[in-house]
Amino acid sequence: MIVVGLVGRMGSGKSTVARMFAALGAHVVDADAIAHEVLDEPEVRRQVVARFGAGVLAADGRVWRSALADVVFGPGADPAALADLEALVHPGVGARIEGVLAAHRRAEAAGGETRVVVLDVPLLVQSGWADACDRIVVVECEEAVRRARLAARGLDPAQQAARDRAWSRGGDPRTAPEKTSTVDASAEEAYTRAQVGRIWHDMRR
Repeated sequence: MIVVGLVGRMGSGKSTVARMFAALGAHVVDADAIAHEVLDEPEVRRQVVARFGAGVLAADGRVWRSALADVVFGPGADPAALADLEALVHPGVGARIEGVLAAHRRAEAAGGETRVVVLDVPLLVQSGWADACDRIVVVECEEAVRRARLAARGLDPAQQAARDRAWSRGGDPRTAPEKTSTVDASAEEAYTRAQVGRIWHDMRR
């Protein structure tokens, strides 16, 4: 099994690159989707409300992710808020990712072909998953393009800066050049797809 970790700032194009790997045959683990599931667990939800207040719940009683993001990344956010949220959510996310990887290992050991599993984890380095990867793909993007993408999502400059600070905590992901590749996702998708294709064929040789 080949485990590939995607690294890049918010708005860089990681999700697009993940979809391209999936189209080539990779199994993509979407940590953000897993985090949604973890936040729906009753005990995690209870702890989130105890820490951040009932204002982070939607009318249906589920965690309102945009409201929670405002508390963690919005103006005047408590510097400890993100660390507290990670402490509540990351263990469950990590356990589920480990379960997915274990299932792929079992399937491969049972006689299947070598699998490529892509970890699309927003804070891959910061959460310690980079060490589990055989290959790191750093998704890069021109800053003006990235900022425009984030603005189109409704994130103001302060919210963008807060997310960039969180991402920067992990340091430079290219500290292991022998297993690191880069993809420029600034331009049209065909340009990005060609780069992803080269990385894929290099890994599958």
